Amino acid sequence: MSTETGSVELVGEQTVGNIARMALFAAVIGAFAQVSFPNPLAPQIPITLQVLGVFLAGIFLGPLWGSASMVLYLVAGSVGAPVFAGGSTGFVQLVGLTGGYLLSYPVAAFVIGAIVHGGLTLRDPKRVGILRLVAGMVIGTVIIYAFGTLGFSLVGNYGLTEAFMLSAVAFMPFEAFKIAAAVGIVRSDRVTAE
Repeated sequence: MSTETGSVELVGEQTVGNIARMALFAAVIGAFAQVSFPNPLAPQIPITLQVLGVFLAGIFLGPLWGSASMVLYLVAGSVGAPVFAGGSTGFVQLVGLTGGYLLSYPVAAFVIGAIVHGGLTLRDPKRVGILRLVAGMVIGTVIIYAFGTLGFSLVGNYGLTEAFMLSAVAFMPFEAFKIAAAVGIVRSDRVTAE
């Protein structure tokens, strides 16, 4: 009597790779949050590189895994990992003055990924046209600003117009630089998508 043994693959290699990339991008946005400095036009909200991380997650991971990485980031920060702006942590950050921004990240990453990839199926971001890349990030920025402005207005007791001026308009020049940086990263010969 012979016994034949074989291996059983519980989770596919592609899924394991996507989970690893999801965790990597959650860590990247946490690192980007540590690059924080005051905005002279809106001192209540720091300038960080977090939005660049949201852009890159949507572009490189696509809508599903990109948004999942942002959810992982929010969960990690809300349970105590110091991954929010300036090393802050805790659930209170999600309901504080800048909580609207944070809560927008999964939605923005999903939309950016869906636009860049033309749906839920991943494509090589290097083959996507500049117009599609920029359009995805601009629409993602609008989503982030909408959530951020609403949260800033509700928590800070500002009118929507004043909140928009303080929490969105004051940041637009910086977002343009982040969009340009993301395009440069995508077009870089050193970055490859699998």
